[in-house]
Amino acid sequence: MNTKIITNADKIDTEKLEHAIEIITKLQNELPEYIERGHGPFLAAIYQGDKLIAKCANTVVIDDCSNHHAEINAIRVAQAKLNNYDLAQLNLDMYITAEPCMMCIGAIMWSGIKNVYYGVPSKIVEQITGFNEGFKPNWLQEFKKLGINVYGNIETDLAEKVLEQYVKSKHIIYKPSR
Repeated sequence: MNTKIITNADKIDTEKLEHAIEIITKLQNELPEYIERGHGPFLAAIYQGDKLIAKCANTVVIDDCSNHHAEINAIRVAQAKLNNYDLAQLNLDMYITAEPCMMCIGAIMWSGIKNVYYGVPSKIVEQITGFNEGFKPNWLQEFKKLGINVYGNIETDLAEKVLEQYVKSKHIIYKPSR
């Protein structure tokens, strides 16, 4: 890990961070297989402790639906699997290969996810791919007020390589034409 961890926590929990590094590294290593099958370059997983509840890739292009981001897909699967729209009582963690976009921040907030761990930050995603991650003022502070812990910049080198390969492979950079 060569970058400084971004967090809204008062103190970094090294045990949680080590667990997040393990999971995000695994997701980044799996992501090229999803991309080969036509998925977008993002993968999200929801865990309850060590138990995987849901893992989903971005399916915007496959499904022709602009809100089928990896985070939203994973939340939808977890809520269906757990038969509950309110995931707060279950103390779930979300691991994402990249910082959530503006839309996904709202979805995470409304779902009740307690902890969010992400790989590459939005600024780098935008520089590499041209995706527009949206306007997200003070989202880390707002999540902290809601009791949602965030750790970011996890295993960024690996994430950047996956995104660069996505672009080099001429995959669709989906965004509305304005």
